[in-house]
Amino acid sequence: MRILRTVGVLALGVVSVAGLAGAQDLTPKAGPQTEAIVIAGATIHPVWKGDPQGGQGAAAPAIADGVLYFTDGTLRGVYTRKDWEEYQKIVLWASPPRVIDAKGKHVYPGLIAPMTQLGLTEIQAVAATQDLGEVGNVTPEVRAGVAINPDSTLLPVTRRNGILLAGVFPVGGLVPGQASVVRMDAWTIEDANVATNRGISSGMVLRWPNVRPIVAWWNDRSEEDQMKDIRRDLEEIAKVFDTAKNYVVARAADQSLPVDVRWEAMAPVFKEGVKGEGAKQLPIYVQAQDADQIASAVQFCADRGLSCIIVGGRDAHLVSEMLKKHDVPVIVQGVQNMPRRDDAPVNEPFTLPAKLAAAGVRFTIASNDDTAHERNLPYTVATAVAHGLEKAAGLRSITIDAARVLGVDAKYGSIETGKSATLIVTTGDPMEVTSDVVMSFLDGREIDMSNKQTKLAEKYLERYRQEGELKNEQK
Repeated sequence: MRILRTVGVLALGVVSVAGLAGAQDLTPKAGPQTEAIVIAGATIHPVWKGDPQGGQGAAAPAIADGVLYFTDGTLRGVYTRKDWEEYQKIVLWASPPRVIDAKGKHVYPGLIAPMTQLGLTEIQAVAATQDLGEVGNVTPEVRAGVAINPDSTLLPVTRRNGILLAGVFPVGGLVPGQASVVRMDAWTIEDANVATNRGISSGMVLRWPNVRPIVAWWNDRSEEDQMKDIRRDLEEIAKVFDTAKNYVVARAADQSLPVDVRWEAMAPVFKEGVKGEGAKQLPIYVQAQDADQIASAVQFCADRGLSCIIVGGRDAHLVSEMLKKHDVPVIVQGVQNMPRRDDAPVNEPFTLPAKLAAAGVRFTIASNDDTAHERNLPYTVATAVAHGLEKAAGLRSITIDAARVLGVDAKYGSIETGKSATLIVTTGDPMEVTSDVVMSFLDGREIDMSNKQTKLAEKYLERYRQEGELKNEQK
């Protein structure tokens, strides 16, 4: 496996060999922003405006005929046309900025896929390109962010549809490791990882076991055998966290005690293990679907003072009061699913985000599609919008709300002065399949919009041009 551990030895050979196993993207990566850029005339959708006093902030309305200005990868101002003209009267340009006329276009924050395996997998049918998890049931020291392949051909395909950041999660075992947030355009692993106030880790992943036996025609295991496994897994989880907590307390009292890589990696999930100015407690991404699963996991975290985020959450609306009480967000793992129960409405999965929004539960939406189709995330959200979710809430779910859940909202997720210039220019609403992303900027760097699919499309269109079958083609 290529997922590296947080020990001091860097397995360069492993990374090199594994990189050869995956596909190789030939698209050049964008260089740093070297000139001031102004995008003028577009309808700007800031999505959110933070509270300078430290409060939650509020939704920000769209700005028709707006202007935004950024340098060195940072947004310096978001203006109405009138305010921009006034600003022009007082500003002294060291050199004229590059002005992009975006009249008739729309500008949105770069979209964020909250839960993926991008960079860890390439071709599902080829085992050599699968690097999703480490060997072992409890591997908290594993970090997905140092295992990604920045040359994966899936990254440029994904960013072509406006998705510029993604949460990357390891899988396997009870504690498969730590999730990371990565950029969809980077030369190296170091460039790809987005630093949070917790380093390159966004949170610890925990797979919560079923808490009741499964009774179904396809399951031939007895309830007694299933309960034995359930009790074993729950006991192991409790032992892992209790052992890690005891280690943190003991090490704080006596630094001469030997270092254990596993428990050292888990230290930030406890309040006692948070170190460094501005650092925050590492959340735990708990994979749970059923109502009793979710309730069990939330109570476990609450009893131990752990920060919890539910991943999956198909029954989250059934325990919404508990989620609100403990302020537990949910990463909804797709909505284009089958109903959970025989007597459930056929559109039950489609309406889950709307139910969570109505109940006041914080959430973001993941695609739950094959990694190769992660580009379709906006259309997954569109399905939820078509079934009761407000359009503005749908957009927030893959911008500012996703950024909050992943711990990167200080820089990403909205178009605000001082934040990263990570944005997309589109012909319309990104949740509409007829809209196109015509430009994108990641930390101010203009991203190449081509990819393997666009190159193949151009290749085979050329055949028809040569045969004279595209005489009326629009240029």
